Amino acid sequence: MNYTNDEKILKIVESFPFQGELVEIKPTGSGHINSTFLVTCTDSNINYQYILQLINPNVFKKPDELMSNVMNVTGFLRNKIILDGGNPERETLTFLYTKDNAPYYKDENGACWRAYNYIGNCMTYDKVDEPIKMYRSAKAFGVFQKRLADYPIDNLFETIPNFHNTPARYDAFKEAIENNLSGRLEDAKEEIEFALSRECDASKLTDMIKTGDLPVRVTHNDTKINNVLFDKITNDAFCVIDLDTVMPGLSLYDFGDSIRSGAVTSDEDEKDLDKFNLDVNLYNAYAEGFLCEAAESLTQNEVDNLVFSAKLMTLECGVRFLTDFLNGDVYFKTDYPEHNLVRCRTQFKLVREIEAHYDEMYKTTAELYRRALLEK
Repeated sequence: MNYTNDEKILKIVESFPFQGELVEIKPTGSGHINSTFLVTCTDSNINYQYILQLINPNVFKKPDELMSNVMNVTGFLRNKIILDGGNPERETLTFLYTKDNAPYYKDENGACWRAYNYIGNCMTYDKVDEPIKMYRSAKAFGVFQKRLADYPIDNLFETIPNFHNTPARYDAFKEAIENNLSGRLEDAKEEIEFALSRECDASKLTDMIKTGDLPVRVTHNDTKINNVLFDKITNDAFCVIDLDTVMPGLSLYDFGDSIRSGAVTSDEDEKDLDKFNLDVNLYNAYAEGFLCEAAESLTQNEVDNLVFSAKLMTLECGVRFLTDFLNGDVYFKTDYPEHNLVRCRTQFKLVREIEAHYDEMYKTTAELYRRALLEK
């Protein structure tokens, strides 16, 4: 559907300094958070394309803080990319100010719209099906981490407070057990026991922040493979996207969540647990790619806790699914009554498998780190 005759959308488009005459406005993407349009303009037979996006007010209630984060981080990245001899037009997102020099346009209903340059000749993957994709996505996230290692963290807003505060997630979980709002406590006794038996792990990383043993860094907080752009010709991963959840945190959060979502043999919705397993080869590929880029910017404490972070982020996610199941499915979208319990079970199985392979993964990670430092 072409929206070039939609007066509301046209007014928004006209507020940005897009180059050329407008040709087409059409919906794009499959995201569930923000409404997104591809805008095409032409000037002297050259096409220019832009992404126009409505910032979802139900999720992001402080657009000024959100846009401050993404504008400042991408601007910082642009300078690093130029210093590295790279192409800032492809290796990071380029957000546009409005003609009034604002980071977004607010329409008559108070909705906030932003725009950035479209990056062409690229593709994304929704699922990891071979180690080389895991390795290349890891390199992209490793470069992202390395380039932002000296970013002034006090300039970032915490757009989602306590997002990876695992002790706080456990507090909410225990409250859900006590209240049993869904009346389904008996259906999840085994899972509840599993989660409570590992509560001692919940505060390890947050305690290390308090003691200064782990540095707070810029974190992406949604490090799935579909948030990396791959070049259509070379198939190299070259740009990290979807920066709305960029905020202060731990590099371990991003590494751990990549393993949780990517180093597995099936989806988190898999009902047959025999099909859902840890793929150690995918873990090794990710660890190698990440460390070959980020090793020098990481502390020893960060490296020593990479495997633990994979376990903790998986445990935390499982606890969140279980909490929502006990609360009556009020947070995560579900397709059937046991959906959150099914998701919880896949996460807890992955925790068990990480525990079973922990020593092996730790030794491999240490060796990959040593090699990465030697090659620098």
